[in-house]
Parts: sequence; structure tokens; C-alpha cells
Amino acid sequence: MKKKIEVFDYASEIIKALSTGILLTTKAGDKVNTMTVGWGNLGVVWGKSTFTAFIRKNRFTSSQLAKNPEFTINIPHGDFNKKILGFCGTKSGRDVDKIEALNLTLEAPEIIAVPAVRELPLTLECRAIYVQKQDEHAIAQETKKKYYPQDVDSFFYDANKDFHTVYYGEIVSAYIIE
Repeated sequence: MKKKIEVFDYASEIIKALSTGILLTTKAGDKVNTMTVGWGNLGVVWGKSTFTAFIRKNRFTSSQLAKNPEFTINIPHGDFNKKILGFCGTKSGRDVDKIEALNLTLEAPEIIAVPAVRELPLTLECRAIYVQKQDEHAIAQETKKKYYPQDVDSFFYDANKDFHTVYYGEIVSAYIIE
């Protein structure tokens, strides 16, 4: 069962959860993948409620989003297994089926093609309405040095040399899985 919510009633919970991680889930063809993200914004763009996600270009999730620009944001709400975020933040969907490895429960979406993850039940269904690659020349040098070191492999799960693509996702449905 899903309890529909007004997303901004949960804004502080969503933003706070970003500091420890949330899941961004994609689906392209039959392949469902989820990854931990710690960067994002909740806001309004063009009069639409949005979640803005930052995905490095070399991530498996980036290739999934190129095939289907829809995603769910899955946020902890109540008790949950914190190991989910650690595993999904350090393993690539290229190599591991994270849904199977963690025995995660996928919930049918309401509007988009991407399922929600029951274990992190506060869910935002999003459809990209604008996608933009970061302009590396517009990023402060100090920030580039810290988050985009050029001497680190692009596959390293933490800071690496790959810049992000920014996905502005219109929130088309928001609910808590009960």
C-alpha cells in the first residue's frame, strides 16, 4: 500500500537524508539498478516540483539514464538497514545486480517505468525535464581539486576525475510505501 504525500511536507527529512545517502533507482529494458547518492536538490523549476540529481558520466547509472530518463528517489523513513547504502555506494551495476545481492523488494511504480525500493519507502517518482553536463571551467578550483582530482581513476566510487551530469527530475508522484 502507498500513502500519497505532499513532497514539500517531507522536505527537511529528504534533505537531511541526503547527508547520509539515499538511493536513486533506474530501469532500462529489464535492468533495474540502484545507487547511493549524497548530492541533490529539492526545489521548483518551471512551476514543477523537482529533485535534481548529480550523476558522474562514467557511472553505470548514467548509461541507464541515457536509455530511460526516469528515476525514483528512495529515501529512508524509519528504521532501515544502513548496509544497503554502503553496498549501493561502492558497487557498480555493471558488475553486480544490487537488487538481487541485497534481496531488495521492488514496488510497482505509479506513473513512470522505474520501480521503488520498499526498504527505503519514502519515494519520489521523477522524469527528467532538463539534463545538463557540468561545465568544468565554471567550477571553482578548490572544488575541482577536492571532488574531481585528475589523478584518480574514473571508476573510484568516491571523488574522481569525472564531472557530473545534472538531471532535473520532475516529481510526478510522491508516496510512502506502507
